[in-house]
Amino acid sequence: MKIGYLGPDGTFSEQAALNYTLKLDNVELVKFPTIRAVLDAVEKGFVDEGVVPFENSIEGVVTTTIDGLIFDDSKLYIKSETVIKISQNFLVRKDYNGEKLERIISHPQGIAQCDKFLRENFKDTLCEAVSSTAEAARIVSTSGNFIASISPKRSADVYGLKILHENIQDDNNNATRFVVVTKKPPKSLEGEKTSIVFTTSHRPGELYKVLDIFAIWDINMTKIESRPMKHKLGTYCFFIDLEAENKDDIRDALKMVERKTSFFRLLGSYNTCI
Repeated sequence: MKIGYLGPDGTFSEQAALNYTLKLDNVELVKFPTIRAVLDAVEKGFVDEGVVPFENSIEGVVTTTIDGLIFDDSKLYIKSETVIKISQNFLVRKDYNGEKLERIISHPQGIAQCDKFLRENFKDTLCEAVSSTAEAARIVSTSGNFIASISPKRSADVYGLKILHENIQDDNNNATRFVVVTKKPPKSLEGEKTSIVFTTSHRPGELYKVLDIFAIWDINMTKIESRPMKHKLGTYCFFIDLEAENKDDIRDALKMVERKTSFFRLLGSYNTCI
């Protein structure tokens, strides 16, 4: 089995992929340069599954991932999820000795997660976004200028860098949820978590009517996210995560939701792998 993830070596996505495959046999991990490339590889069958970041506890949803699940014609599904505690570190070359830094690079979410640290310590230094936190570390290791990256601790080992500051994230409870995506639709609704996406007609109270169904069946809604429908300003779809002990309640509730919405799609019913 081939499983894709956001590379290069040393990303949090690699760690999530390793967590997911820990109890699987005959697995080949394949790294890709972007989240979009991972999703495309699953869609086209180059890999069987893909591990991609879905949301962060500080910065919220990863739009490339959620939009790929909602809007792609290929209809990818969520098979599993894993949560990784995020510790961001400030990495420089080993020969750095206090010189003025030309710029600081990281993934956009990495930069945002360390906003307070950057404002307090490097407010006049340019921050630049790259495709991943580990790619940022790789660039630092090959640069002839003094630059720094915000990256995982493992990236320092992989690319031979020095950790100048540890645990620089704004919140020590910082965590990212990764999802495992596949082309295979869910066979049942027996998972710990069920994810759906839907749209309603543009009339007062339509969203309330859908949400009320979950209250009637005593189903816990753990996440709701609205995303623009792309084709017209002011039109939205809704992504929802649901949890319920009674799987028959989930099944019955979703039948009613499907009848009450103008578009409905089941994205997955799955468990969390630790």
